[in-house]
Amino acid sequence: MSTTTTTACDLAGLLPAGRVVTDAVRLASFAHDEAAGAPYVLPAAAVEPRSTAEVATVVAYCAERGVPVVARGAGTGLSGGANAVEGCVVVSFAAMDRILRIDADERLAVVQPGVVNDDLRAACAAEGLWYPPDPASAPWSTIGGNVATNAGGLCCVKYGVTRDYVLGLEAVTGRGEVVRLGRRTAKSSAGFELAGLLVGSEGTLGLVTEVTVRLRGERAPEQTVVGSFEDLPAAGRAVARVVASGVVPSALELVDRYCLRAVDEWKNTGLGDTGNVLLLARCDAPGEAGAQEADTVLACFRAAGATWSARSEDETEADALFAARRLVYPALERQGMVLSEDICVPRTLVPEMLARLEATGREQGVRIASLAHAGDGNLHPMIVVPRGDDRELARGREVFEQIVEEAVALGGTVTGEHGVGLLKMRGLVSELGPAVLDLHRGIKRVWDPAGILNPGKVFTAVP
Repeated sequence: MSTTTTTACDLAGLLPAGRVVTDAVRLASFAHDEAAGAPYVLPAAAVEPRSTAEVATVVAYCAERGVPVVARGAGTGLSGGANAVEGCVVVSFAAMDRILRIDADERLAVVQPGVVNDDLRAACAAEGLWYPPDPASAPWSTIGGNVATNAGGLCCVKYGVTRDYVLGLEAVTGRGEVVRLGRRTAKSSAGFELAGLLVGSEGTLGLVTEVTVRLRGERAPEQTVVGSFEDLPAAGRAVARVVASGVVPSALELVDRYCLRAVDEWKNTGLGDTGNVLLLARCDAPGEAGAQEADTVLACFRAAGATWSARSEDETEADALFAARRLVYPALERQGMVLSEDICVPRTLVPEMLARLEATGREQGVRIASLAHAGDGNLHPMIVVPRGDDRELARGREVFEQIVEEAVALGGTVTGEHGVGLLKMRGLVSELGPAVLDLHRGIKRVWDPAGILNPGKVFTAVP
């Protein structure tokens, strides 16, 4: 009997019936996330637990035998962080999808990791509460996956990212031990901030089985400002003016001509005729303050040379613009394999980074489509390559390595919200340096002494 078969059979004997998946067709659905071109293999088995105890059983078994464990949410990641490695067991949290508690008085929610982001937001809204983190994948991505990558979203320019809303976690360490981290109180000075350490760790330190998140009250109605620009540097200057004005919009998104036309060709939105670069801003300060903020943003757009700009008085129209922005990635996927970057630079250097993107595209002879959470400097340049064309895939990856180097040179980071996974490890070495990487590896040895949790990802396997 092969090692793979033995692992699957052993786990089937340790868990309730139906938890272990061995069918090759179903295993293929657990093998990778949405990162174009990231390597993966079929896992030895997949497990669909229903409780923390079952997760602990799986991890303890694998730790004793040195079997790799890869955690998986909805598989919407874009860095290969959930891709299966040789001989691994994939732990899918799709079935652990219950909202355990929404506490309106304490303004918190307790959820299992498989809860879909939009489902949590809807449940909170029904209680007059709001969970702000809203990645573009919010209709499909899970809270556990958001925690793993420290996901952001459109409104994080003002309201922060997933880490800012995680109060506490339950997790299974690489030893198979169940630990509770963080707090449910408003503040605490007890010990290290270990819950925060797990946020963004991409399944390398532990498997999160329960999440306690902070909630906000209902937000005021948003006011939308739209501006069209001739090129990326002009749009970048508008972003810099907004930052310098002191206004913190609830969203400030950039969509270039390639993205606009892709959405237009798919959905016939008319966006392809709006100009070369579109900036979408929202302000949600209550009452007259919101109107004043919107006026300031509009003035910034015009001062930066917008070819057209306006405040939208039609809420339905404004919502449609932001809905179209969320369609950019699937619209580009219709044209081929999408290689997507996730760099982040200081906000004042957004114009410089956008100019460098345009220059890189010209120099390399490639079409770089640009999408950005421009208000916080998080840029998503994308290259579409023909499916199955390994040569163009390799070329696209080379271009993106150059873009990552440019971002790091500007004092930026290799990833703002997608995670390192398999695709950003080289850039991470450049960004962090040997001493800091050693600190990361030392932390991993404490949490995962057998080195079984998502090995070969982020900062490479434990040496």
